[in-house]
Amino acid sequence: MPSFDVVSKVQQNEVDNAFNQAEREIVQRFDFKDTQTELERTPEAVTIRSTSEDRAKAALVVLQDKLVKRKVSLRFFDPGKPEKTSKGGARIVVKIKEGIEVEKARAIVQAIKDAKLKVQAGIQEGQVRVTGKNRDDLQQAIQALRARDFGIELQFVNMRD
Repeated sequence: MPSFDVVSKVQQNEVDNAFNQAEREIVQRFDFKDTQTELERTPEAVTIRSTSEDRAKAALVVLQDKLVKRKVSLRFFDPGKPEKTSKGGARIVVKIKEGIEVEKARAIVQAIKDAKLKVQAGIQEGQVRVTGKNRDDLQQAIQALRARDFGIELQFVNMRD
C-alpha cells in the first residue's frame, strides 16, 4: 500500500552554516564593535547575548538574514523576548522547533479527512503517516496539505509504493 510521511524537520547543516556566517559578520561589523555581542548554539536553541537590547535585536536580524539566504524557513525558529542579564546586558533565546506537535498533527489529519480523499492518516511520534490505495490519492492529499497553512513548515518524505 503506497504511503508517505508528513514531517517538519530543519536542515541542521544549513542552520550551522547560517550560524557561522552570522557569527563572522557580527565579529567584522563596525556597529557591533565593543558591544560584546556573541552567539551560542545548542541543538535546540540559539542564544544571543549583547551589552544592549538593540544590539541583541540587530544580531537576531543578522542571523535571520543568513538563515533566509541559506533557504531555511524562519517558521522553524521561535525568538523569545529580550531578557535583561545580571551585567546589564540583554539576551535573546531563539528556540528551534522540530517535529509536529500533537495539536498540529490532529489539524493535519482533520484536513485530510475534510478533503474526502480515499486515504488514511495516522499520527506517529512527531510525524503523520498517510496511506492510500493508489499514488494519485496520495498526491491529492499532498496538494490539499500544501493549500492550507498550519503555521509550521511541512515536508513530505518516504514516498513508498
